[in-house]
Amino acid sequence: MTFPPCRGSNAQRKQMPNSSSITQFLLLAFAHTRELQLLHFWLFLGIYLAALLGNALIITAITCDHRLHTPMYFFLLNLSVLDLASISTTVPKAMANSLFDTRAISYWGCAAQLFLFVLLIAAEYSLLTVMAYDRYVAICQPLHYGTLLGSRACVHMAAAAWGSGFLNALLHTANTFSLPLCQGNVLDQFFCEIPQILKLSCSHSYLREVGLLVVSVCLSFGCFVFIVVSYVQIFRAVLRIPSKQGRHKAFSTCLPHLAVVSLVITTGMFAYLKPPSISSSPLDLVMSFLYSVVPPAVNPLIYSMRNQELKDTSKKLILSLISQQH
Repeated sequence: MTFPPCRGSNAQRKQMPNSSSITQFLLLAFAHTRELQLLHFWLFLGIYLAALLGNALIITAITCDHRLHTPMYFFLLNLSVLDLASISTTVPKAMANSLFDTRAISYWGCAAQLFLFVLLIAAEYSLLTVMAYDRYVAICQPLHYGTLLGSRACVHMAAAAWGSGFLNALLHTANTFSLPLCQGNVLDQFFCEIPQILKLSCSHSYLREVGLLVVSVCLSFGCFVFIVVSYVQIFRAVLRIPSKQGRHKAFSTCLPHLAVVSLVITTGMFAYLKPPSISSSPLDLVMSFLYSVVPPAVNPLIYSMRNQELKDTSKKLILSLISQQH
């Protein structure tokens, strides 16, 4: 991603609004015709309801069934909460803008959206790293599983994931919104995103935020390496299991997590690491949709399809709700 320097003379800069005079930002519109705006609204509504239903079903199933009160499902519950919150941070505002034919978001609304989105995405990536460790211990060191992943250890690891997200969000939001802005208030994105706000900066102080982003990328890469190494060890251990049924059970607990990790990482990499030469507003819009909206909607489906215990509990829960209505 590229961050253009300030353009124009000092006289032109003075005519542009600075950050103290900006009261709202204008987000990128999905379409300019009323029919397409309504189509986008209904499309987003369908995706949002599917994400709400899927994640809420997983949260309820894990909470209500005592058989699912294990470290793996505890982390999955946290993942579903993060997915539910992250899609609720961006999609409802985009739906409202399409429905009411507007592009505006208030200055503080934008800051709050950016803070929550960074918090939830960073916490989710940290949690996926913890979940890789959980699978590694369960398969490679099963005799030590109860010791290494007791209830207190699980709570501490989940709290560390949420805490790292909060710290990331606090640093990035405070730094981004402390920058003087003189390139207008139009964001080429359907939600408030750091790179788009940095493009409005009119001083070299935006390099501080670029530095923070580089540090975050390096930490994320460290988590990625940890996940890859964990799964190399996991697959080596699984292939040594003599029984076919044992290998199938081990794979069934690992493949959903690996699929979710792959989805989050590939969509994020496409969005942030694509060459500047192929950058354009429509392409950026599609890429941001893929990494911000698709994973929270698809993750429940991925876990439910491969996990028989979760599938059985979800079916019982749905049937009990249907029977109560009749």
